[in-house]
Amino acid sequence: MTLRLYNTMSRRVEEIAARDDELKMYVCGITPYDHSHLGHAMSYIIFDVLRRYMEYRGYKLKHVQNYTDIDDRIIMKANAQGLSFDQVAQSFIDEYEAEMAQLNITPAHIYPRATQEIPQIIEMVQKLIENDRAYAIESGDVYYNVRRDADYGKLSGRNVDTISKDYARVESTEEKRDPADFALWKGAKPGEPSWDSPWGPGRPGWHIECSAMSYRYLGAQLDIHGGGQDLIFPHHENEIAQSEGYTGVRPFVKHWVHNGWLTLGEEKMSKSLGNTVSISDGLRDYGADGLRIFVLTAHYRAPLNYSSESLESGKRAAERLRIAATLPDPDGPPSDIKPDEFRQRFVDAMDDDLNTAAALASLFDLAREINRARDEGRSVREAQAMLRMLAGVLGLTLKERETADGAEPFIDLLVQLRNDLRDAKQFALADSVRDRLADLGITLEDSAEGTRWRSK
Repeated sequence: MTLRLYNTMSRRVEEIAARDDELKMYVCGITPYDHSHLGHAMSYIIFDVLRRYMEYRGYKLKHVQNYTDIDDRIIMKANAQGLSFDQVAQSFIDEYEAEMAQLNITPAHIYPRATQEIPQIIEMVQKLIENDRAYAIESGDVYYNVRRDADYGKLSGRNVDTISKDYARVESTEEKRDPADFALWKGAKPGEPSWDSPWGPGRPGWHIECSAMSYRYLGAQLDIHGGGQDLIFPHHENEIAQSEGYTGVRPFVKHWVHNGWLTLGEEKMSKSLGNTVSISDGLRDYGADGLRIFVLTAHYRAPLNYSSESLESGKRAAERLRIAATLPDPDGPPSDIKPDEFRQRFVDAMDDDLNTAAALASLFDLAREINRARDEGRSVREAQAMLRMLAGVLGLTLKERETADGAEPFIDLLVQLRNDLRDAKQFALADSVRDRLADLGITLEDSAEGTRWRSK
């Protein structure tokens, strides 16, 4: 069986291309104007797992993910704070990258930024004008002419006449040839950063940035293009139009992969709606593995509802896997566990449109078998190695969550004090130490090998 993924364009599950050549994957990145939230974490966990699994299965990938580092919202925040737009963007990029590292996200091979690709963007816009796909107006704006594409709307399944009517109702369209036409270049306005161009000073529109960056670093055709379902229209629809209009190569993307939304209540978690939970808060409360398990227990295309109960469950589940994978091996006779059977279940699930919930189920079943065999005094070394390896494919570290800096020696001292009290048969005091540690989020586990502690 080979990896099969749902293709948004064809609306069916299809096999990914063969492993012989390097596959080109482009994933839309953040617009760094505010703190990233758990909706961002969900999307990048999903595409990290896709990349990890493909590499585990022998695919070679070149992974590019952009930063949209010039945008109306970045400019507004910079003006409000008395900073330059690039200072604002850089501060949130730095924060985002630190959080991705804590989430154990594999870095993309290249992180291009829109403001560093201006020459490529201008060249692309110029050729689209020459190809009669775009037009400039007196203000210095340049628009893409959607009526030049007979199949505009093919990704989202929308009709161009309906799109045109919808836009005409909500915005002024006097300068456009059609209300559905979208900006490739925006003429400069007072107080905004700008770059010189054949149409006067200005800055790139949102959609053209990704087409320019994907073309420069990956070429005219992509194997996989990823992003959230909210990007299908207009962003990815417009990427298709301008990229195919520029290169003449069809299809621009062989396989479109879109993840579902993280919802809070009945609405999508979004910075624009102000209903977000920050990544830093999620990491503090649930840990990286807990967040990953929360995300991966749902199918990547399905909506995922935020709830503290589900996240707490993810945190506890991560701890169960960690304990099964890391407890000392009894070094007894071999167990009857067949690790390859669990690996095959894992692979079958992941090959089936990245069914991470079923893949996780195979890990929990393996963990249960490890605990059973270990309680029988049998060696579980090979099974533990398999569990750690498959967990790693999902990006799980199975590491104990860190306690506050410098706290470990004091916790060790209290654990030793509690053991000394038990040896002295002062059980009430020993229980008091245990209970106070529990109040601080530290759980003690007694075994024949001694007492281990872990943070909740």
